[in-house]
Amino acid sequence: MNTSIKKAQLAAVTVNDPRWAVVQARNPEADGQFFYSVKSTGVYCRPSCAARPANPENVQFHATREDAERAGFRPCLRCKPDQPSLAEQHAAKVTQACRVLDNAEQAPSLEALAKQVGMSTYHFHRVFKAITGLTPKGYADAQRAQRVRDQLGRSESVTEAIYDAGFNSNGRFYEASNQLLGMTPSKYRAGGVNTQIRFAVGECSLGSILVAQSERGVCAILLGDDPDLLVRDLQDRFPHATLIGGDSDFEQVVAKVVGFVEAPAIGLDLPLDVRGTAFQQRVWQALRDIPPGSTASYTEIALRIGSPSAVRAVAGACAANALAVAIPCHRVVRNDGGLSGYRWGVERKRALLNLEAHA
Repeated sequence: MNTSIKKAQLAAVTVNDPRWAVVQARNPEADGQFFYSVKSTGVYCRPSCAARPANPENVQFHATREDAERAGFRPCLRCKPDQPSLAEQHAAKVTQACRVLDNAEQAPSLEALAKQVGMSTYHFHRVFKAITGLTPKGYADAQRAQRVRDQLGRSESVTEAIYDAGFNSNGRFYEASNQLLGMTPSKYRAGGVNTQIRFAVGECSLGSILVAQSERGVCAILLGDDPDLLVRDLQDRFPHATLIGGDSDFEQVVAKVVGFVEAPAIGLDLPLDVRGTAFQQRVWQALRDIPPGSTASYTEIALRIGSPSAVRAVAGACAANALAVAIPCHRVVRNDGGLSGYRWGVERKRALLNLEAHA
């Protein structure tokens, strides 16, 4: 066969493979999904390799690096495909830092934490926030808040719980208690006793909607078909709180939420009282980073927060979300794009996505 014809045929095979466009774009999100080799140089690379583009007739694709090496290719010295990718290295370092914060009685300084994982302070802070959605301090505060909640349920006294959770003094804790718990520790320990939560039930295109607000901000947005069931759900969440039916002023808050449901493009300019574990808050922040009209899979969210094996835990965090639409768990779909796992019903999930797609 004529050499030029053979080259053209080989080039056509490569160009018609969808992976070739990914290589040309040097898309780092494809790293680890496949590798490509270059016959003229004898090396194999990641899709994101910054080396000079190869001629398509010299390119072959491989599912794994082991496949490329069995075919006789050696790893590229530039992109180092036989080593963890930069994204994987960053995720590993952030995971290491999270474990340090999870186990520390007193959170180390930003400088000390960055040094422990072998990164500069500035770079570590930027990478940590990009992966988790929280600053290192925000993550540490969320972990400590969860420890406080756990200890208040187990300890014999509030003071004991404060020290068990890692606070050195009552004063330092009480300065932060409202931010950590949304109420004083005694009220939290008593199930929200004497805490006032205003609420109202309205109607929107998705059915009934309950909006509740604490002193800190909107603490629940619940959807359903039966207003009475929504009120019972709120009572179960705050069994000893004083629930106050919304007046005309509060109904304006409900109107804002309903307006946001019907027209997502207007945004929701209301303070939120978001309560959850550090992991849940990482997931919820990642959900809020998904633009309206877009979706992400549970696997993608797990990767974005630096916990690629925590797909089921991500689904659990979505199910625990009590702030419908404000924390958009409806934007999370299965890997195949199918809809499932929405606590307020798949049909509402589909309706919300349709509203955002046409906003």
